[in-house]
Amino acid sequence: MRATFTLGRIAGVRIGVHWSVLVIFGLIALGLAQGRFPQTHPGHTPLLYWGAALATAVVFFASLLAHELAHAIVARRNGVQVDDIVLWLLGGVARLRSEASTPAAELRVAGIGPLVSLVLGVFFGLCAWLLRLGSAPGLLVEATAWLAGINVLLAVFNAIPAAPLDGGRLLRAVLWWRSGDRQRATAGATAAGRAFGWFLVVAGFLLFVTSGALGALWLALIGWFLIGAATAEGRQSQLKNLLAGVPVRQAMTPDPLVVPRALPVSEFLGDPRYRYRHSAFPVVGHDGNAVGLLTLERARHSAAADPGAMVKDAMLPLPDVLTAGPGDSLVDLLPRMRPGAEFRVLVLDGDRLLGIVSPSDVSRTVSWLSSTYPAGRGRRRE
Repeated sequence: MRATFTLGRIAGVRIGVHWSVLVIFGLIALGLAQGRFPQTHPGHTPLLYWGAALATAVVFFASLLAHELAHAIVARRNGVQVDDIVLWLLGGVARLRSEASTPAAELRVAGIGPLVSLVLGVFFGLCAWLLRLGSAPGLLVEATAWLAGINVLLAVFNAIPAAPLDGGRLLRAVLWWRSGDRQRATAGATAAGRAFGWFLVVAGFLLFVTSGALGALWLALIGWFLIGAATAEGRQSQLKNLLAGVPVRQAMTPDPLVVPRALPVSEFLGDPRYRYRHSAFPVVGHDGNAVGLLTLERARHSAAADPGAMVKDAMLPLPDVLTAGPGDSLVDLLPRMRPGAEFRVLVLDGDRLLGIVSPSDVSRTVSWLSSTYPAGRGRRRE
């Protein structure tokens, strides 16, 4: 799940928001403003209901963010690298670049999220009780009580032992601790996730057929998401197991076609070597060392804006390019790679260019390993 835009950083962790957040935000606000609030506390103006509903929805998403931040902070303290946090349609996700090194660390990272949600639920429940005792406005009490209930529900739901929920990671930690095999533990957790997902899909469908409640379709949608996410998590685990110990040098394309830094962009675009082979090329200086990356898209935009532009003006400078060493782990590189020509990885020895890695290079390596070592065993670790 990629962020549509970034809000900033909290505790050093980049916070992103996917556009689908607007959907669930609007549904929550609509349900509170035109449903729960008018039903429990009638007689107020629509403007007041909507103001209270929007404020409650904002606090709810802040609670989700606290849940994911807890995962990220504890993960970093246990040696797990964190890419970012993305809020989206069905909540939030802290994207971890690496995995916990021990079952105990996995237990801590997975368990902190539901614990934070439970603490927030208790906190909001206590606040609602105190506000009621203090004769606070009914809408404020109701909003606080709703936040208490939703956070407790979030904690309970996430604790269900089914991947990719936090409870699934807790289950994986336990299975890992008992068997000593991370891959087998992941398979067990993802199987539980798919089973639970199908249960929600069937239950939601039957509930919709028997009662006509639209909320049942939401339950089925969550189940379908869990099935897909659990399946993807299982495949990713198999991929990591297959690529474990494989260095970047084994996947890279060595001695790639390069572009001189001082070349005019118009000559670059007119040269058949560049037009028909790839969508991104390393840029080198007069000494042959890498200085950046030029994509066809950037070159075309630059030429359209300035026909006399040079490659050095159109390229993505080296500090902004993904780089790796030849001996780096390919598994650790994968989370940094994204779709798009600008995310090609330059393999460097110092500033000296050795090769380039694209998604097709990784796919080729995976295909070769899969056909040569079907069980992912027996190959020489380099």
